[in-house]
Amino acid sequence: MKTDSIFYQLFAEFPNIFFELLGRSISDTQDYQFRSVEIKQTAFRIDGVFLPTANNSDQTVYFCEVQFQKDELLYNRLFAELFLFCNQNPATYDWYAVIIYPMRSLEPDNTKLYQILLDSSKVQRVYLDEIEPTSKSLGIGIIKLVVEPEENAANRARNLISQTRQEIANPLSSQAIIDLIETIIVYKFPHLSREEVENMLKLNALKQTRVYQEALEEGREEGREEGKLSAVPLLLKAGITVEEIAEQLQINLETVRKIAQQQT
Repeated sequence: MKTDSIFYQLFAEFPNIFFELLGRSISDTQDYQFRSVEIKQTAFRIDGVFLPTANNSDQTVYFCEVQFQKDELLYNRLFAELFLFCNQNPATYDWYAVIIYPMRSLEPDNTKLYQILLDSSKVQRVYLDEIEPTSKSLGIGIIKLVVEPEENAANRARNLISQTRQEIANPLSSQAIIDLIETIIVYKFPHLSREEVENMLKLNALKQTRVYQEALEEGREEGREEGKLSAVPLLLKAGITVEEIAEQLQINLETVRKIAQQQT
């Protein structure tokens, strides 16, 4: 499972989850952009960096490292990249490093060389299996899904999808989160096809609902552009993706997206 890419995708699309994971105010999100940063004239590339926006340069730069395999040289690489970044960006206001592990046992055994940094207030290590399991947070729930045992993963994913539809009013944002949950399950069950995963998560169930069938039929019967467009809000409420609506009604994808944005 390509775990680090899942996390970086998650933080890029929903940066508030990163700050929530650290116990920070999610209001900080608006002052940052999540990026991959290449350090000039070296072989280093930092995949996860929260950089302050241009009008908030006096903010801390957050370095994020996701580590799901044992690597005794992890801290050598992380702090080398971090301080090279600071050297090449001397205007950096401050830095903070976050290392995310699925469990404490995957941390390097020999940490003496960097212990003073690891014990400082500038470094935070997060162990996913130690996060409070009763948390009601959608973001934390998605992160926990990555390390959820296979026997519980499908049920947990279905609950998260239901929670997403209840809490996220914007259809585009809601679908983006659902797609990410589905991707996590695809990685956890590589022997299953995408269709089998959709069936497992009951993502096809909405297409069988009365509102979906009636709205789709209405749009097709009308034939005219106006009739098809009038069916779009109903299909969005049924949880159908903008891509599927555009394909089923044979209308422009950007047009559907604009209608979806107007619904928020």
